[in-house]
Amino acid sequence: MATITAETDIKPGNHIMEALLRTQPKVFLKIGDLIEGSLLGRKGAKIFLDLGVYGTGTIYGKEYQNAREIIKNLKLGDKVTAKVVELENKDGLIELSLKEAGSDMVWKDAKELKESQETLNLKALEANKGGLVLEWRGIKGFLPASQLKASHYPRVEGGDKTKIFDELKKLVGENMTVTILDFEPKENKLIFSEKGTESEDLKRVVEKYKVGDIIEGDITGVVDFGIFIKIEEGLEGLAHISELDWALVENPNSLFKIGEKVKAQIISIEGDKISLSVKALKPNPWEVNKEKYKKGDIVEGKVLRLNKFGALVTLDTGIYGLAHISDFGTEKKMRETIDAGKTYVFQIVNYKPEDKKLSFSLLGKPGEAPKTPQTEAQE
Repeated sequence: MATITAETDIKPGNHIMEALLRTQPKVFLKIGDLIEGSLLGRKGAKIFLDLGVYGTGTIYGKEYQNAREIIKNLKLGDKVTAKVVELENKDGLIELSLKEAGSDMVWKDAKELKESQETLNLKALEANKGGLVLEWRGIKGFLPASQLKASHYPRVEGGDKTKIFDELKKLVGENMTVTILDFEPKENKLIFSEKGTESEDLKRVVEKYKVGDIIEGDITGVVDFGIFIKIEEGLEGLAHISELDWALVENPNSLFKIGEKVKAQIISIEGDKISLSVKALKPNPWEVNKEKYKKGDIVEGKVLRLNKFGALVTLDTGIYGLAHISDFGTEKKMRETIDAGKTYVFQIVNYKPEDKKLSFSLLGKPGEAPKTPQTEAQE
């Protein structure tokens, strides 16, 4: 029995309870706390839990019905985690909820998994045009297409959403190794990512390669932003559209086809992501033709496209530059004067191959008398 010291002696006017509280550990509960208890007994649709220093808790009524699947398997002495919903009812007991505790525990686990980036192996249940639906601990979550690893990413020409959906549907039923990217308990929202979950085996495969290596592989995907090339089984690299050719590439599908073999050079390795360059293995036209042209030369060039800055023009050697909008006066005048896809006569007004810089001034159409060439080209 605890000895009541001078500091805690009962003085006139003090309640015995006040003295007892001073001799007991200062432990307090609040509504919403999670607490562990062991089963003391049952009485009809009601169970009682031993909560240790906190006393006795009970689960009954709606909370009993909500958790009956859990409760029916409990034996005397079994430990469970419950959530405090009432600190003291009319019988002096702490009212608890197993269902709410279960939900809170799930989101607590989700937080820990997000922080640790521990992987989960989940089956893809269904697909939509934005990604895949997976389920974890009874909660349906979303794996956006943008968070798929490279080997699962839909390689669809033109980014057609219907075709992307068709490709995503092929993944339904597959087990996906994912991490939790984000979650929101209030909205019951769970977002997964498949990126960064590659196995240690894949990392060891990547370690065999270094920047500068030349590889040859089959093209496994052609998309708006480049091509995917199979380096070896289970390992792909991406050659971005800017690395496909020294000439300006507007549509990778015009140059490459799935299944075609191609050589490329590794230009970057970041984790398990390998970046490739096809053009690195081709002669650099700016270097090859650095002596071929000079400021003031009259040349024929094909107009690739028109925009608010002017006309993008390419020469037959593969180098390209701009006929600035100021050469035409206005964008409207430019569009009335020349058309994309057609060839015209230009004068080179600036040529710096070391900086890949080339600019033109329009003289006219091939075969017609050109306007007077500039004697002093613009810098």
